[in-house]
Amino acid sequence: MIFTGIGFLTIPYALSSGGWLSLVLFFSIAAMTFYTGLLIVRCMEVDPSISSYFDIAERAFGMKGRMIVMFMMNAEMYLIAIGFLILEGDNLQKLFPEFMIKLGELTLDGKQSFVIITGLLLSPSMLLTDLSMLSYISATGVFSCLVIVVSIFCVGAFDGVGFHAEGSVLLNVDTLPTAVGLYIVSFGGHPVIPSIYMSMRDSCQISKVLVFSFVLATLNYMTIAILGYLMYGDGVESEITLNLPTSKVSGRVAIYTTLLIPVTRYSLVVAPIATAIEGGLSEKYKNQKPVRLLIRVALLISTVIVAYVFPYYESLMAIVGSVFVVSASFLLPCLCYLKISDLNWNWNCEQMGVVGIIVFGIFAGVLGTYSSISELIT
Repeated sequence: MIFTGIGFLTIPYALSSGGWLSLVLFFSIAAMTFYTGLLIVRCMEVDPSISSYFDIAERAFGMKGRMIVMFMMNAEMYLIAIGFLILEGDNLQKLFPEFMIKLGELTLDGKQSFVIITGLLLSPSMLLTDLSMLSYISATGVFSCLVIVVSIFCVGAFDGVGFHAEGSVLLNVDTLPTAVGLYIVSFGGHPVIPSIYMSMRDSCQISKVLVFSFVLATLNYMTIAILGYLMYGDGVESEITLNLPTSKVSGRVAIYTTLLIPVTRYSLVVAPIATAIEGGLSEKYKNQKPVRLLIRVALLISTVIVAYVFPYYESLMAIVGSVFVVSASFLLPCLCYLKISDLNWNWNCEQMGVVGIIVFGIFAGVLGTYSSISELIT
């Protein structure tokens, strides 16, 4: 999944927020997002000229639909880039809790300092036009998550933490919407399904690819959720790595592996946003290298500022899930499928299922967004 590594770390916190019974919703979300992935494939099979998620939206709702999807995807990527910076700052502070920067009378604490330092370290990558090397490195995301899971298990099994934390509850209704938002963000990535479909030699195998991907992701998420909740109970942090002991090798391995995720993916996430901005410029400025570099540097500076001012990782991820992933992975696939396929309504099981997913997505999006904003205010 495209967000493996960023939503992945919040799953134990999501389980802590929702309680054990929220796993029912977790598996339901996995099943629904798998099905909406199949709906995207069906949309592409109806019209062979469709080659991207943007094309699906345009085929269903015209140019306005294409522009809305483009805006939402770029906004989502922008928030994910901010999340990378917060993630890096949190975990570096975990490793170096006493670190701070003093500039005269101005003092920056560890997290704020590390967000700025991360931005400075990422700046050279923003000057690159060929990101092929980073794309290969970032493709190791699944392996990185497996390393983190194994390291967390070792912390619980061999480093004295154990799997008997107190405070575990069956269901926490008050924070259940936040848990659902965090579950949802972990199953994002539907906009890349058309690209995978188009790149396959035998596109008939796409269903098997989706089954394998979703089963692997679900098992991976479920494992780290249960391990983290059994180890730390209601005391689990918004990022499971923040609970791990830095004095143990396995804990340090998990944290160091986590630190690689923002470094390898930040530029790849920001690049489509920069390209979209460049596409809106006049021909006079569109292909000028100084203008392209200025756009990328401005994006880097703006994300650093937001991460500095808004360092709340779990709330940011819940908002991403409740607003953008709900739209891209629940609502749009269903609405586009109903529009493109031009079904005769007889309220069969499939049609009722599609409508049910739409209703669930609306409720999850509204309640999740409200819950996340309420937690920030209070």
